[in-house]
Amino acid sequence: MTRLARTPARAVAALALALALPAGTPAAERPAAPKEHPSEKLFAGLALREIGPALASGRISEIAVDPRDPYRWVVGVSSGGVWTTDNAGTTWTPVFDGEGSFSIGAVTLDPQNPLTVWVGSGENNSQRSVAYGDGVYKSIDGGKSWKNVGLKSSEHIGRILVDPRDSDVVWVAAQGPLWSAGGDRGLYKSTDGGATWKAVLAISEHTGVSDIAFHPGDPDTVYATAYQRRRHVWTLINGGPESSIWKTTDGGATWRKVERGLPKVELGRIGLAVAPGEPDWVYAVVEAAEGEGGFFRSTDRGESWEKRSSYVPGGPQYYNEITVDPRRPERIYSMDVFLMVSEDAGASFHELGESNKHVDNHAIWIDPERSEHLLVGCDGGIYESFDRGRSWTWKANLPTVQFYKVAVDDRKPFYHVYGGTQDNFTLGGPSRTLWQHGILNRDWSVVLSGDGFQAAVEPGNPDVVYAQAQYGILVRVDLATREETFLQPMAEPGDEPLRWNWDSPLLVSPHSPTRLYFAAQRIFRSDDRGDSWRPVSPDLTRRIDRNQLAVMGRVQRADAVAKSSSTSLYGNVTALAESPRVDGLLWAGTDDGLVQVSEDGGASWRRIDRFPGVPERAYVREIVASAHDADRVYAAFEDHKSGDFRPFVLVSEDRGRSWQGITRGLPERGSIYALAEDPVDPQLLFAGSEFGLHASQDGGASWFRLTGGLPTIQVRDLVIQPEAGDLVVGTFGRGIWILDDLTPLRHARPDRLAGAGALLLPVRPVDGFVPAMPLGYRDKGFQGDAFYAAANPPFGALFSVWLEEEILPARKARQKRESELEKAGKAAPYPTADQLRAEAAEEKPALVLRVADPSGAVVRRLPLEPKAGLQRVAWDLRWPPADPASLEPPKIVNAYTPLPTGPLAAPGRYTVTLARRQGGVETDLAGPVTFEVVPLAARALPARS
Repeated sequence: MTRLARTPARAVAALALALALPAGTPAAERPAAPKEHPSEKLFAGLALREIGPALASGRISEIAVDPRDPYRWVVGVSSGGVWTTDNAGTTWTPVFDGEGSFSIGAVTLDPQNPLTVWVGSGENNSQRSVAYGDGVYKSIDGGKSWKNVGLKSSEHIGRILVDPRDSDVVWVAAQGPLWSAGGDRGLYKSTDGGATWKAVLAISEHTGVSDIAFHPGDPDTVYATAYQRRRHVWTLINGGPESSIWKTTDGGATWRKVERGLPKVELGRIGLAVAPGEPDWVYAVVEAAEGEGGFFRSTDRGESWEKRSSYVPGGPQYYNEITVDPRRPERIYSMDVFLMVSEDAGASFHELGESNKHVDNHAIWIDPERSEHLLVGCDGGIYESFDRGRSWTWKANLPTVQFYKVAVDDRKPFYHVYGGTQDNFTLGGPSRTLWQHGILNRDWSVVLSGDGFQAAVEPGNPDVVYAQAQYGILVRVDLATREETFLQPMAEPGDEPLRWNWDSPLLVSPHSPTRLYFAAQRIFRSDDRGDSWRPVSPDLTRRIDRNQLAVMGRVQRADAVAKSSSTSLYGNVTALAESPRVDGLLWAGTDDGLVQVSEDGGASWRRIDRFPGVPERAYVREIVASAHDADRVYAAFEDHKSGDFRPFVLVSEDRGRSWQGITRGLPERGSIYALAEDPVDPQLLFAGSEFGLHASQDGGASWFRLTGGLPTIQVRDLVIQPEAGDLVVGTFGRGIWILDDLTPLRHARPDRLAGAGALLLPVRPVDGFVPAMPLGYRDKGFQGDAFYAAANPPFGALFSVWLEEEILPARKARQKRESELEKAGKAAPYPTADQLRAEAAEEKPALVLRVADPSGAVVRRLPLEPKAGLQRVAWDLRWPPADPASLEPPKIVNAYTPLPTGPLAAPGRYTVTLARRQGGVETDLAGPVTFEVVPLAARALPARS
């Protein structure tokens, strides 16, 4: 039995009072949140652990290679920040983790000084899964530090160019907001290195600039493509009358539209490139209405255009970027599903060749010295070819997977995590391994191909996994045999066709492990693992005709450019929940702003269509039915595809009859995508937002940011593994992270800690085993530096301690007293010689964790810094080594460096006590706390003493 250990006694009374507060206290009665939440500082040291995977990677927006150092690359990950390598991808460093955006549209190196890096935040595509940015960033030290230099409301930046003659002259093609009008939209120019910007080409509130190119011999001649587009939940319009090509010959002072030879219909996205070997040649790949698009060339600096072919990429909103071989002006590469190339100036295109390579290409770099050497960025990461696409090397160490949803199982000895990803399958892998090396790519596997979404695992039977691909393709996978069974419900003859969301909600009932719920515009139930289905609801949506909704100020024609491309049919269920406390108490949320509740298993439904402070048709992103109170339910709405980035989180204490907003402390800019309620503490909530992870310890009355090493990133899903007590965090662009052991968040709260002095938290049961080394030696063995390994949690027993005030040595304590007296206008007594000698001879104070076996014998003493706040330290389940201790750390750590040794502690019950050591005296502060070391299950042979 574990217990909370703390001092002094008055704190015990405070804790008892806090625990006595009713869990269901209405939000209106809860205390107001302070301006600076004390929990944010308290838990600043609570680290999250990245588990990858790098079995797949994520979408790449841009690759910039240092012209003076071909091994130095700067890579813009579409929704994973900026990464650099100095060794051609052998190792990577994320250099943008603490900035205001994670979505990247453009990366450019100053041609005169490649250590000056320009980044345009906000991906430059118009797909359903793009995120937005907050302007232009500049680094003058190769990415070590950054400054936001403006255009903060551009949201999406297509390209940045730096004048090769003058590093202070910078051009930015700002596509502008995708989901709303206005913003910083158009072509901007700075002549002072980004200190100020001038809009040199502004089209309208709906139209920005997507692509720009210099004339190679005359940078005052600039070509720019105007791009009119708008996306909402229900549609995409990827063009309009304002999409066009423009030209200036005087550095942007004046502009002309150049359209002779281009289609006369409405145009969409236009990709542009100039041939370095033929500087008067300009290429354009043009999306257009009515099938009039194609590939065009101008041989007179854009004055007139010739249609070379009808080739357009398959989905220009996602592609339409072209690059000319610097050594062969008639060779053009086009970013497309398959990487396309023309050898005849665009008269024909063919696939370059992508054997054993991921598709959906977005960026290419061509070696200016050797055209056979290519770097390509695609939805699967970064590939390198030395033979122009006949063979490829993949960089299998870039953990930038975009997860839509995550799920966990109850596998022993360690639970597994599953997740559906953008264009990189449904993946499954362990939360930790038996290996000393960590979690390797080989520990992960593909569960189902295609884009992946909500997965689920049968409780008690972790070999039964449900996985999804786009638009409701549902498959049951038997992991023991890898047999796949197709499960998607179908409409009955005569029924209305089913409208599946791109990311359809799936739920395993908490009341029966074989019962599933799955939803299109109506909900289906299966009681036999999906072998048969029956509807348990009517159409739960508003049934709005999306073709009658205004876009860019008017109802668009049926033949508008790319109308509704890559968009789910409007009117479907997007969130599902069943109360863990009441069988058949069902909740559903829709993409058009409704919440529906059934209290009889779906026989009847009650529609809820008004929510305080929430836009009428806001997307219902998440519903969480409380595990502690059947009447309580949480809902998260978001409306970013209408240009509204505010968070909307609500709670109802009466089954949806009334609602209250609970967003205090959440950033004003940042939609909420995920919610989770702790199954142990009803007041502990988590929220995943556009830019990070947040927690509340008071039922949502106030929120604070949980950083813990997590970069600025979109958190798309959250799930708590109940037995381990871990929070699993699915991000859209930086893989999966785990907050191991929620004990500190369950027990350490600012209101409970006041006057406590010190705190030693309960310790969860510990798996006892010896980590294996299947690679032969420690860490990465002989696999090389490019070998990817994610961290296991600290091995052994994980102790969490809190100290109210730093324990200072006598000298610092005296100096602190003197400073306080001086501030109060009082004279400080001068120390005596004996005091000064004692200070000089004083042993440095420390915190000590003392681990003892059942007999009371001390097994291990673990030192900690005596600093204030929360700390975690692990005991490796070993007694001290018998070898003489070395006071010097190893000069080199490699595969041969010995790991810590010492006799392994036997399974059984242990205690840990927190003590202060000062002046040669050790004083207990908290504890003892009892915990148990348990032999690892599933041994082939019984353990022997």
